[in-house]
Amino acid sequence: MGTAALLRAAGVGLGDEVVVPAFGNVEVADSVTQAGALPVFADIDPVSYCLDPLAVEAAVTPRTAAVVVVHRFGRSADVAALHGIGRRHGLLVLEHGESEAPYDETAQRRERAAYLDARLRGVRKPDGGDGHTYQQYVVRVPGNGRPDRDAFARAVRARGVDCRVPVKTPVHRLPEFRRCVSLPETERAAEETLALPVDASLTRREMQRIVSACNALGGPIVVGSTAVFGV
Repeated sequence: MGTAALLRAAGVGLGDEVVVPAFGNVEVADSVTQAGALPVFADIDPVSYCLDPLAVEAAVTPRTAAVVVVHRFGRSADVAALHGIGRRHGLLVLEHGESEAPYDETAQRRERAAYLDARLRGVRKPDGGDGHTYQQYVVRVPGNGRPDRDAFARAVRARGVDCRVPVKTPVHRLPEFRRCVSLPETERAAEETLALPVDASLTRREMQRIVSACNALGGPIVVGSTAVFGV
């Protein structure tokens, strides 16, 4: 059963608010509107990229009926804290998970993530946390924001590495969901994050290429208001 159907089955609908993340794809917010309710965006934790329980608590109003928790990149949200908020305020708490890979595939991803953890320089590596399955290996490119990350991504791709920006536009910036809301961690994550490949099929030579491509850039060099990358 989809999120919209679960919300409707729980009696969530017209006049209700549902707290959701803006960092991610649009389908969760779409599901809330399909149920007839209003999506309300809360900020994320900068380490897990999942809803920050403190931000969720601050977003709760008398009209709040539910929270949709999204587990992101293979890292779980703080479900204990979020379910605690649900109990205190009488809210439905739904978890929106990611498709699970077979155990062997997950183990191989973790091996490749450990390889990157040990060798990458000049980027902020993910905090593995408990049970991280590395659906995506998401790093942060330090510097002045989007121009730095995008220049880094172009340079890495030019060296034969298939990296990608995991969230190009937060949902609260999309025209159909535009909100005047302060989500500083969401904005920062959207500007700085980059997903590097950790597919189970990657060979050691390919992993070495990823490390070499990233480390060769030497981090951002800021010249005036423009960031470039040294080699």
